[in-house]
Amino acid sequence: MPTYQFEAMDASGQEIRDQLDAPSEEEAQATIRQMGYFVTKISVKKGRGDAAAKSGAPAAKKKGRSFAIGGVKTKQLTEFTRQLSILQDAGLPILRSLRILENQCKPGAMKNTLMDVCDEIEGGATLSEAMGKSPRTFNRLFVNMIKAGEAGGALEIILRRLAEFMEKAEHLKRKVKGAMVYPIVVVLVAVGILTFIMISIVPTFKQIFADFDTELPAATQLLISISEFVFNWWFLLPGIPLAIYLFIMVLRKFPAGRMGWDLFTLNTPVFGTLIEKNIMARTTRTLGTLVASGVPILEALNIAKETSGNAMFERMYGKVTEQIREGATISEPMKQNAKPGFHPVACGLWVMFFAGPVVPLIFVPAAAGFAIPIVAAGGVVGALYYFRGMNRMVVDDLVVNMVDVGEETGELDTMLYKVADTFDEQVAVITESLMSMLEPLLIIFLGGAVGFIVISLFLPLVSLIQNLA
Repeated sequence: MPTYQFEAMDASGQEIRDQLDAPSEEEAQATIRQMGYFVTKISVKKGRGDAAAKSGAPAAKKKGRSFAIGGVKTKQLTEFTRQLSILQDAGLPILRSLRILENQCKPGAMKNTLMDVCDEIEGGATLSEAMGKSPRTFNRLFVNMIKAGEAGGALEIILRRLAEFMEKAEHLKRKVKGAMVYPIVVVLVAVGILTFIMISIVPTFKQIFADFDTELPAATQLLISISEFVFNWWFLLPGIPLAIYLFIMVLRKFPAGRMGWDLFTLNTPVFGTLIEKNIMARTTRTLGTLVASGVPILEALNIAKETSGNAMFERMYGKVTEQIREGATISEPMKQNAKPGFHPVACGLWVMFFAGPVVPLIFVPAAAGFAIPIVAAGGVVGALYYFRGMNRMVVDDLVVNMVDVGEETGELDTMLYKVADTFDEQVAVITESLMSMLEPLLIIFLGGAVGFIVISLFLPLVSLIQNLA
């Protein structure tokens, strides 16, 4: 008869750890409940494999793990967390709950991870310890909340909070991604159409104008020069975005470059506000969830810092953590460290942003004369734009005040939840407004490009018709 180790809670909330002999796990659970305990974890005692080997009994065959490429998707992890919270609310032992979810999973990374977690728990580890050995699936936020739930005897409540947190984060991510699909598709189609016009249609008109040997207007000469440039260097159209992407990736490999790029994105019109509010919603909800779950404030701040995904916010939360160790509150150092200050990489990126799009005109013969002054003026405008907004606080006074009130009243988690809800709503409003603004801007851009091409092509035709008349 196997021996089962178990952890349970008595009526007063005290944790009980003991072991008993039972024919099966179900009977062991029934016996523990008859004793007046609520089971939180149960597993077969270590050494059963050795005993079976000594007695000559065949050892249980270990399940094989399927080959999996990539990690666990956020959506899949969110569904797992919600299902696990439901099973724990129903009172099932954690190992049995995990086995049920493991059997439901299709072969892949998630199933393999759950197998590993179940094996660790059967070996005597706690749920948080078992999940901590699979960091690619369960991050520090997840593991620390599970650990707090085990310590407080409220694992099902913690799982429910964690599931709600992950569902809201996933919903917000889907909304932002969905809002960007339309403009990206329109821009790609527009670039494709304009490239076709430059390569196929404009050269035909160029040959007609050459046959008539007439003087062309400046707009037509510029259009023909652009057409020749696109015809000769068409492969740069996909190459330039790829080069920009690789440049950004390499830049972010260095601490100064990552900080400069993150400050650059935070200072962009509309999109910077959207990114800032999205980060604040995510970090405050993370911090509030951890505080409500009983995670120590220093550990909670470190986890919130990691979930921000932005060097500026990481620096701010790092400074807050340092000053809390010295006895400060959260709100005051948060306000003090919310100003980015001057950063040379961010300034250089803004100069490149304003001057860079005009640089190719230097290599177009018809536009080289006026392109260099425009490039210089663009660089000056970029620097001025950066200096104008470099000291803008990335944390609103609303956040600082609500955190201050939460610390004074002892309701910090509640205030952080309210801040997160407020910013979630603002992100939704900004996203909808951005979509409403992008549609007319794209129409104006396409109309202006097509109008320039039509006018440039028809001006010489009008002159030819007048000469023929």
